[in-house]
Amino acid sequence: MTKIRLLLADDHAIVRRGLQLYLKTQPDFELVGEAATGTEVLERVAELAPDIVLMDLHMPVLNGIEATRRIRETHPAVNVIVLTSFSDHDHVLPAVKAGARGYLLKDIEPDELAKAIRRVHAGKVEVHPEVAGLLMESIADPGGTAPEKAATPFDSLTAREREVLRLIASGLTNKEIAEALHITEKTVKTHVSHVLGKLGLTDRTQAAILAVKHGLDSQP
Repeated sequence: MTKIRLLLADDHAIVRRGLQLYLKTQPDFELVGEAATGTEVLERVAELAPDIVLMDLHMPVLNGIEATRRIRETHPAVNVIVLTSFSDHDHVLPAVKAGARGYLLKDIEPDELAKAIRRVHAGKVEVHPEVAGLLMESIADPGGTAPEKAATPFDSLTAREREVLRLIASGLTNKEIAEALHITEKTVKTHVSHVLGKLGLTDRTQAAILAVKHGLDSQP
C-alpha cells in the first residue's frame, strides 16, 4: 500500500500530539515529521518531501499563509491543508490565494479529517462548509460592492463557537450544551476555551454578559 506522507505544522505541541495519536491509527497515513514555526515547515518540506502538510495559520517567525505560498512556489507537488480555528475573510481568502488545497477548522471530527486528507491527496479541494460560504460570497461580489455587515466582537468565531456562546448566554452548563449539540463535553470545553481566547475574556460569565449585550442569546 502506498502511504500518504504527512507533515504536521502547529506551534502547539499538544495539538501536534493529538493529531499524531489519531493519524497514526490510519493504515494509509505515514507521519514523516512536524514543525512548530513557519520556517521549520519550509525546512522540513525540503528535507522530507511530504505529500500533504497540515498547516496551522498562526505560527511564530513565519505565518502559515506565507509558508503555504512559499511551499507552493518551491514544491508544487506538495499539497497544503490549512487546519485552523479561524474562518473569517482575513484568513480564508489569503490562505486560498496562497495555494492551500484544503481549509478545515479544528473542531472537525477525526474521521472527517482523515477523509479530507485522502480527498486532497486524490486531487480534490476540501473546505469547511462555513469557508465555502465565504468563498462563494467572494466570487459573487469580487469587487466588494455588497453592503458591509456591521462588525461585531464575534466575527472571529466559527459557527459552532457562536452556537456554544449563545447556549452559555442562555445559562446552560457544559454538560447541557454537549447534550443540546450532540457532541462530547470535552469538545464543548475546547470550544469554550477558543471562545474566551478569541474574545479576550477570562471566564464564561464575561462571555455570557457580552453575548447578551449584543443580543446573541436571542438569535436562533
